[in-house]
Amino acid sequence: MTLSKGRSLSRRSFNTLVLGGAAASTLATPFIRRAYADTRKTLVFGSGEPVTASFDPTSHTSLAQINLEGFIFGQLFRTPMRPEKPDEIVWELATGQKIIDPFTIEYSLRDGVKFHDGADFSAEDVKASLEYASQASRPAAWYPGPVEVQVVDRLTARVSTKAGGYPASALYFLMGFLPIMAKADVADPKRLQAHPNGTGPFKFIKQEGNSTVLNAFDGFQNGRPLLDELRFNYIGDATTRVLGLLGGEIDIIERLEPEQYETLVSDKRVKTQRTISTENKYLHFRCNKPPFDNPLMRRAVAHAIDREQIMGVMGVAGHASSNYISPLKFGYVDLPDYPSYDPSKCQELLNQAGYPKGQGLPEIEYLTGTGFYPKTKEYGEVITAMLQEQGIPVKLTVLEVAAWVEKIYQAKEGVPHDNMVDVGWSTGSPEPDLVLRSMFHGSAGPQGGLVNGIRDKEIDEALDLERGTADPEERKKIIQTVTTPKIMEKLPSFSLFTSVNLHAMRASLDGAYFYPNGPLDVTKAQYSAT
Repeated sequence: MTLSKGRSLSRRSFNTLVLGGAAASTLATPFIRRAYADTRKTLVFGSGEPVTASFDPTSHTSLAQINLEGFIFGQLFRTPMRPEKPDEIVWELATGQKIIDPFTIEYSLRDGVKFHDGADFSAEDVKASLEYASQASRPAAWYPGPVEVQVVDRLTARVSTKAGGYPASALYFLMGFLPIMAKADVADPKRLQAHPNGTGPFKFIKQEGNSTVLNAFDGFQNGRPLLDELRFNYIGDATTRVLGLLGGEIDIIERLEPEQYETLVSDKRVKTQRTISTENKYLHFRCNKPPFDNPLMRRAVAHAIDREQIMGVMGVAGHASSNYISPLKFGYVDLPDYPSYDPSKCQELLNQAGYPKGQGLPEIEYLTGTGFYPKTKEYGEVITAMLQEQGIPVKLTVLEVAAWVEKIYQAKEGVPHDNMVDVGWSTGSPEPDLVLRSMFHGSAGPQGGLVNGIRDKEIDEALDLERGTADPEERKKIIQTVTTPKIMEKLPSFSLFTSVNLHAMRASLDGAYFYPNGPLDVTKAQYSAT
């Protein structure tokens, strides 16, 4: 990692250089430019991932872009997903929802809300947003299927799921995740992509290289933010983000490395936050190419991995779980018989797959990224060694964030060059289908699951069964006893653990709240006197 003026820093030298109390004298000039008294009204957020080239919320599944959109766009409601009450709903553009019949859900809308361009918010905007975003052609496959929206009056919208063939109850939590766009913007794709226009607390001003500049929206329905300006800066390296925080260049950062968090906890210059996330980390098998088109091989790899060792590497950044969804998701339960470390079972499965002791297997490329998720390289090396110990010829490829992101998803044509990829899937709702259908349903992407490329009739049937169940308690039971056990049986991906979000901010910054999926609420944030 290279700092300004060619200065090279490793994570080992980081603690000695920065956290020993002499940070101001050792940091390069750009990192101390903003180390002045906390009377300012600007917040700089250090993002671990770049934003995309399009501001259309339906055009991507990028977490950084979702985080940025959280400042700009309004939603019908929010789901804070606090561990003590993961199913809480906080109303925003809507004031309530009710099921009218098995295929219809009605939303009462808030009066007096305006978009950043001055247009009034109404049911027409809800209709345009939902009907557009639910199209199967949209890359962000968050909806179970298409919807049709009836504008009952200016502040009432009825959403029908009948055309999509799923119950309206499937939208009960999901609507707390989807940005609401202006009708006029939806009608003009070029405008939608180029300039975001929402009802949220901050409005888009400009982009300057890796920095996106937002200003407080005076007309925000919950009151103008106390901050005047927000800068959303992409800084791919975790160490560089911490240096910027301690030097006064950045006010709040995400995705700390565990050792950074543990050191910063006792540093009076900053405040830290540790929260269980909605995101599991997966080892995704490329199921649409050999050798992982064979489920025996997928299970062999799972039994070669000791997840307790991985948790030892993760430390404070990981939470043990045994399911394909986070403990904050509706329907979570630790699955009985979830694959555990068992070298004998691994060898038995390798033999059944036609590769005794791994003989005859081609080199298997394991792809991961560094700088976004903590410890990916470190536990990737542990997993690689475990698999090699069982005779599975694995090569670990570690890429920087932007290059890794380019290679994650299945393409429309051809198959990925790699065989396994490490990635999470973070969503801002307790709704489990945001994860389960995107990752494991054959219709999710051009080749099946968005990352693993799985197309399996039995998995699809299990997913369709829970989605088609209107009664919440019955649906939860099906998720726990049918759907996730079937995914575990076929094992298109192996969930390693649930991520824990590690954040830090200036000690003088009050009122900031991180949602468990990553977005940040700073509508009431301000700097206190120091």
